[in-house]
Amino acid sequence: AVLSTANMFKILFFAVVLVAVNARPSDPYAPPPAYPDTPAQYQFDYAVKDEYSGQDFGHNEGRNGYDTSGSYQVLLPDGSLQTVEYTVSKDSGFVANVVKGR
Repeated sequence: AVLSTANMFKILFFAVVLVAVNARPSDPYAPPPAYPDTPAQYQFDYAVKDEYSGQDFGHNEGRNGYDTSGSYQVLLPDGSLQTVEYTVSKDSGFVANVVKGR
């Protein structure tokens, strides 16, 4: 049996309404999920040194609660390596020390 254009549009309309009804949240007034009150803790680092392209950079950082420290380095156009060492705390904010070496 061949469906007429009108019947195809009716089926399409019904499918769109069905998807829209199922996509809505079950309770739009539900409170947002609760997150734990534990202090943030993480540590990461990465480094790239590609002699072919001349890329040389990296970053490391660690956090324990409100205290964060880390450094990042990048190869400057003049061939020197610039390093930025930083700390962040609840009381002092962001404190950076820039060192140009090599």
